[in-house]
Amino acid sequence: MIRIGIVGIGFMGRIHYLAAQRLRGAKVAAVCSRDPAKLAGDWRTTRGNFGPKPGTVDLSGVKKYAAFADMLADPEIDLIDICTVTDQHAPLATQALAAGKHVLVEKAIGLTPAEADGMLAAARKAGKLLMVAHVLPFFPEFKFAAEAVRGGRYGKVLGAHFKRVIAKPDWSADISDAAKTGGPAVDLHIHDTHFIGLVCGMPAEVFAVGTVAGGAVTYLTTSYLYGPDGPAITCSSGAVCMGGRPFVHGYEIYLEKATLIYDSGGPPLTLLTADGKSEQPSLPGGSDPLAAFTDEIQAAVDGVTAGKEPDLLSGKLARDALVLCHREIESVKLGKPVAVR
Repeated sequence: MIRIGIVGIGFMGRIHYLAAQRLRGAKVAAVCSRDPAKLAGDWRTTRGNFGPKPGTVDLSGVKKYAAFADMLADPEIDLIDICTVTDQHAPLATQALAAGKHVLVEKAIGLTPAEADGMLAAARKAGKLLMVAHVLPFFPEFKFAAEAVRGGRYGKVLGAHFKRVIAKPDWSADISDAAKTGGPAVDLHIHDTHFIGLVCGMPAEVFAVGTVAGGAVTYLTTSYLYGPDGPAITCSSGAVCMGGRPFVHGYEIYLEKATLIYDSGGPPLTLLTADGKSEQPSLPGGSDPLAAFTDEIQAAVDGVTAGKEPDLLSGKLARDALVLCHREIESVKLGKPVAVR
């Protein structure tokens, strides 16, 4: 039985806690928060943009820690699940690894590539797993696309466009605070750069145009430049939409023998094949808002059990996704292409 300690009981900490109730071979053994009300199970303030309505939680049988150091000193905790604001990811993960704990940390891995490199080095030194919770590849539509591309069933990728656009959230002031989250070009857009890195690899250069407010890039459209052999990949992402449409994401992926089309605001995932047929594949998980998070955390648990890093939770892949975000921000501000490597 893998025993999990969740640190940070905000919106994402609550989602991880609820999703973890369905795990096989693992349980939430402890929670850590500086808020006494949250330690008492009053989670009504943990509002977010999806999932069950926040309320009270029965934490009987779960250890409660106000100090992170006390959680780390508990020998009965195997895996630390870090769900704090991004500026705390690097110091908390480094401490947990040094204490001999495996770590699952919410995206983004850290604020800067230098922080990410330090976390990866700490994991190597400790001989423990550093896994990064990028949930997008566990959502049915993106899981289908990743498996189709990586498995080569329909040939190689010729081109693709991804999008992820939200209204400025009224439930989180931190997303616009670049000092805490990196701003939308990191906190939001890193979902896209992680997925692009997963299915296409790292480009040689990026060229991004966008908008800047308060020093943070709030919206951008990026071309990922892989050279003359392609693929031709673009993405638009940011927090600029009006409140009438608070969130939309999706993609069009053009393969040699198929096209994949998905828009969260439109019809279900559609597969167009070379024989002229169109179908909407049956996808497991459906509309359950917690299923992808359960699968993500289950992958982390299975990784700890096997002593092997799950590829979808790779710290290196998460680090590369953060690098892409920073290179794109640089390109927006310079107004020219920027080398990635």
